[in-house]
Amino acid sequence: MDILNDPDMKEIVDDFCKESMTLFAECKKLLEDAEDVDDASAELEKFGQTIDRVMGAAKSMGADEIGLFCELGKVISYKSSQVREASLLNIVVAVLFDAVDIVNKMVQQLHQGKTTGLDGINTQAFVTRLKWLSEKFKNIDRASCAIAGATPTTIGQGSAGDQVSLDDLINSLGLK
Repeated sequence: MDILNDPDMKEIVDDFCKESMTLFAECKKLLEDAEDVDDASAELEKFGQTIDRVMGAAKSMGADEIGLFCELGKVISYKSSQVREASLLNIVVAVLFDAVDIVNKMVQQLHQGKTTGLDGINTQAFVTRLKWLSEKFKNIDRASCAIAGATPTTIGQGSAGDQVSLDDLINSLGLK
C-alpha cells in the first residue's frame, strides 16, 4: 500500500495538503508582485523555489502527478526568469496563475481522499497555452531545469544534464 492510500499515513497526507495550500498562497502573492514590477525575475525565481518545495514533497510521498505538475510550474518560472519581454512575461504570469489553481485543485482532491489527479479538471485551454510557451522557451537553457541522474526511461529521454522539456512534462501528465 502506498502512502496516499495508507490509513496510517493520513495525517502525513493531510499535513502535506495543508502546507501545499499555504505555499500556493505564497505562489499567488509572488505572481501578483510579478505583475507590478518591470523586471519580475526575482519573483519568478522565488516562485520556482516555492513550488519546488511542493514538488519534492509530492514526489517523495507518491503523489507523482502533483509533483510533475509542480515541476511544470517550476520549469516555466525558471525559464521565464531569463526573459525580459514584458508581453511574454504577462502571459507567463497568467499561465502560472492557472497552474497554481489547477495543482491546488489536485491537492484539494487528495485532501478529500481522492487520488484522481487531473480527472474532472478542465485543462484544454491551459494545455494550449503551455504548448505555445514551450515554443517560446525552446532556446532558453537553465541549469536548475536539468534532470539530475536522468536515464533513457525518464523524462526527456536523455542523459544527466539534459534540459527538462515542457513538451515532455506535458506528455508525462497525459495532457494533449
